[in-house]
Amino acid sequence: MFDCIILGSGPAGLTAAIYCGRAKKNTLVLAGASLGGQTGEIAKLENYPGWAGSGMELIMFMKKQASSFGAKFEFASATDIKFNDDGTFTVICDNGKSMDAKTIILATGAMARRLEIDGAREFFGHGVSYCATCDGFFYNGRDVLVIGGGNAALNDALYLADVAKNVTIIYRKSEFFRAEAVLRDRVKERENIKCMFNTELKSISKKPDSERLIATTTNGDEIETDGIFVAIGHEANTDYLSETIKRDDMGRIAPESLPHGMFVAGDVHSNIKMQIATAVGTGCSAAMDAIAYLNSKE
Repeated sequence: MFDCIILGSGPAGLTAAIYCGRAKKNTLVLAGASLGGQTGEIAKLENYPGWAGSGMELIMFMKKQASSFGAKFEFASATDIKFNDDGTFTVICDNGKSMDAKTIILATGAMARRLEIDGAREFFGHGVSYCATCDGFFYNGRDVLVIGGGNAALNDALYLADVAKNVTIIYRKSEFFRAEAVLRDRVKERENIKCMFNTELKSISKKPDSERLIATTTNGDEIETDGIFVAIGHEANTDYLSETIKRDDMGRIAPESLPHGMFVAGDVHSNIKMQIATAVGTGCSAAMDAIAYLNSKE
């Protein structure tokens, strides 16, 4: 029986692990298939105070810190959580194991929202990508599109501009309303980044006798490209939870809907900004609440 099982190994989950470990609580982190969540995919992390490096470097530093306080790690994901009569929980994992815990911290984060148009699923992994830092290398000296207009899309475009020959950002609105000013300015300064506003993709197809793709817009334009990188928002990873737990339209969890002994942190928490700094803050808060709950039962 663990004192606390933390679902997720992004900044929220690792912060919670540090706090629970320091409080001498028997803590397990279910890290998923790989460490770090979305943070682990950030090539250059600039907006987390006190840190200069990649997202994965920050994650590895935090994991080492959590491990030094006794937190254990297992690379598995929850598929179900059972509520036991004695107020404890049983977590069922995708590796066939089940673990019991007195408290649970939900920090499973969010995943990229998929593009729902003809060809998007067919060409996923064959020209369509949801991770610029993962797949950008394959498009060295080639032409790519970036779909979206928030911080993630502009960051992806800037990253790809250092690799690709030409980057075209396609955005459905008339300007980048949601992106930070510093990112908008950097995009304007890059000669190999072009922006197409008031434009949406309608379908993706393969150019005959070629490896290149044809992106057809709702305006009727056909854009020939080597790769399409999608950054159109996120949806919370909460499919493993009971439908009795209240969620918003992004699938994020309302804390007040959780049973006693269950807490939430990071991007899966409703009504917070999806940033590393807020993930760390909610990870701290969830851990302190879990610790207080455990202490009250002693």
